[in-house]
Amino acid sequence: MSLPAGLNVAESTDGALALTVPAEWHQGRTAYGGFSAALALAAARQACGDSLLPLRSATVNFVGPLYGEIEARGRLLRRGKNATWASAEISREGECGLLAGFVFMGPVASSLHFNDRPVHAVARGSHPLMPVFLRKYFDFRFALPRSDVKQPETCAWVRLKDRTGLDAMSEILLIADALPAGVMPLLNPGTPVSSMTWQVNLLTAAPVTTDGWWLLRSRGDYAENGCSSQTMDIWNAAGEPIASGMQAVALFG
Repeated sequence: MSLPAGLNVAESTDGALALTVPAEWHQGRTAYGGFSAALALAAARQACGDSLLPLRSATVNFVGPLYGEIEARGRLLRRGKNATWASAEISREGECGLLAGFVFMGPVASSLHFNDRPVHAVARGSHPLMPVFLRKYFDFRFALPRSDVKQPETCAWVRLKDRTGLDAMSEILLIADALPAGVMPLLNPGTPVSSMTWQVNLLTAAPVTTDGWWLLRSRGDYAENGCSSQTMDIWNAAGEPIASGMQAVALFG
């Protein structure tokens, strides 16, 4: 079941979205983070009504495993003159599994214009074994040339196979967590990892690309005592920066 299909079958009851997480969207013992974040965004939008401004920032806390029957409930926190704040919680059996905050904001006149996120030269390559949902619902091509020198970095071209009825902001959240942790190339194969927190900033109010392709990059910049920090970036097919982020990842090995 693709995400658009999943959102279409989600039951809206008492202001919440309820659905059963398809087993094919599992990543380890929980739902794939992009799936959960996109569902949280849908719940926040439902709580705020139809007149929302573009999404500009999302903060996601992965609190506990989400599988089976889950419920996503959004809440309008504040509607200002040019920005709206909302939150969403996804629970399973009454326990919080994900807590997210969203900021929606319209354009503001500014004299400041600069871009310090140039796209890096990459080459498309083949992909290794990956979770079922990535193989089934994503076109995925690793983009860094093969090297004997291991670096704490992953980079790939990613495209959703089914984007029917999916808005650009939901699409970005759905794909933005598709890469393995940046430090994965330095770990032994099979080492368990788990995302803890995730910050995503949208750098444009209207993300667009060519043929659905986005270039994703994650780079670990710290790892100690089982905790890693990484920066994350997304460009469109023309090399224009679309989103930036940061994630804290737990390492179990």
